[in-house]
Amino acid sequence: MINEHHDLIHEFPEHRERIHELKMEDARFARLFDEYHKVTKSVEKMEAEVEAVSTQVEEEAKYKRLKLKDELYAMLQA
Repeated sequence: MINEHHDLIHEFPEHRERIHELKMEDARFARLFDEYHKVTKSVEKMEAEVEAVSTQVEEEAKYKRLKLKDELYAMLQA
């Protein structure tokens, strides 16, 4: 299985400059950005079966990533 890249630059390439700006200027955005990438790396390991977990654990991690992405996207739109 080929893993898709879910980092914010791949998810929102049109917001590349805004992402950089918010990471530098907004501590909350920077914290959520770091958490999003931590969860994304964990999910990618689960999907690649590097990290064996139950389906429920994987789905919960994906849901957490989605919630973080939604929150970050809202901040990009503000």
